[in-house]
Amino acid sequence: MSTELMDALLKLVEEKGIGKEVIIEAVEAALISAYKRNYNQAQNVRVDFNPEIGSMRVFARKDVVDNVFDPRLEISVPQAREINPNYQSGDIIEIEVTPKEFGRIAAQTAKQVVTQRVREAERGVIYNEYIDREEDIMTGTVQRQDSKFIYVHLGKIEALLPLSEQMPSEHYKPHDRIKVFITKVEKTTKGPQIYVSRTHPGLLKRLFELEVPEIYDGTVEVKSVAREAGDRSKISVHSENADLDPVGSCVGPKGQRVQAVVNELKGEKIDIVRWSNDPVEFVANALSPSQVLEVQVNEEEKATTVIVPDHQLSLAIGKKGQNARLAAKLTGWKIDIKSQSDAEKLGMYKADENAPLFDLLSDEIE
Repeated sequence: MSTELMDALLKLVEEKGIGKEVIIEAVEAALISAYKRNYNQAQNVRVDFNPEIGSMRVFARKDVVDNVFDPRLEISVPQAREINPNYQSGDIIEIEVTPKEFGRIAAQTAKQVVTQRVREAERGVIYNEYIDREEDIMTGTVQRQDSKFIYVHLGKIEALLPLSEQMPSEHYKPHDRIKVFITKVEKTTKGPQIYVSRTHPGLLKRLFELEVPEIYDGTVEVKSVAREAGDRSKISVHSENADLDPVGSCVGPKGQRVQAVVNELKGEKIDIVRWSNDPVEFVANALSPSQVLEVQVNEEEKATTVIVPDHQLSLAIGKKGQNARLAAKLTGWKIDIKSQSDAEKLGMYKADENAPLFDLLSDEIE
C-alpha cells in the first residue's frame, strides 16, 4: 500500500478524533471486499494489514477435512500436511493468496469503504460527545432559519431550535451568539440530531448555576423552577447552611448575578423565593411579591386556600392569573386565592390585629 494512502489514513485519525483501530478495521474490511469482488472469490478470507509499513497480505481460511466437498472452503488432510505435517482433521489452515496486482486494486476500492466507515465513526464520536450534554447548557451561533427551525451551530454540529422552543420576545439574526438548553440528542440515519430550547425551565436553572458559585458547588440547591418564557419566572432555592441566605446568594452583590440571567433572557422577570418543606411557608413565599395573611392546607387534595389583604388580591393573582399560576407550578400545590373581606364573610378567616403578615422571603428582579 502506498505511503500516500497511509499518510492520508493517519491524518484522518488526527483530524476526526477517531481511534486508529477503527481506521485499521475499515481498511481490512475494504480489502476483503476488494479481493472478493475483483477476483471473484467466495472463500473465507482474512487480511493481514500492517499499518506500520503499509503492507497487506490476504489469507484464505480453510477447514481441514477428511473428505473435501467444497475446495474453496475446505482442504484435505494430506494437502494440509504438505504445508505442515502437524495439521489434523478439524483444524483451520490459512493459505496466502495475495494477488500480485492487489495493492493497486485495494487502494482504489478501499477509498470508498474507508470514507464510509470514517463518516460513521465520526458521527458516533459526535453523538457520544453530545449525548453527555443532554439537559445541559451550551453557547451556540445562529446560522440560519426557516419556517420550522433556527439552526444553531454548537461547534461540531448544527442543533435545531424549534419554533415552539423560541422565546416570543426574541428575534434571532445570523451570527447571534445565544445560550441554549439541550433537550434531546438522538441518532438518525443522517447522523446525530440535537434539539435545543430557549424556553425550557432547565435553561433558567443552568444559567443560575453559571452565575452563582454556591449553586454550582451545591451549597445552594435549586429546588424547583416555574417559567413562562420571555415574561416571568419563579425559582425556589434552599441551603442546608443556616448561616447562608440562598436568596441573597442568587441575587448577588447589587443584584449582579440575577441581572446577568435577566439580561441573557432579554428582560424576563424573575422571582427568587426560599423553598420550604412546610407547604404553608412555601406557598406564601411562592406568591411573592404579594403579602399573605394565611395559608390553609388540604393535604388530601394537595390544595391550599390563600388569604391576602384586599389591596393585595390583584397582585397575588397577577396579570391574567400569572402570579398564582406560576406559584402553583413552583410548589406543586393547587392555590385558591381569596381576599381578606371575602374570607371573613365566608367564615374562613378571622382577623387578628396583632398577627404579623408572612415575611417575604423572596426577591423580585424586574
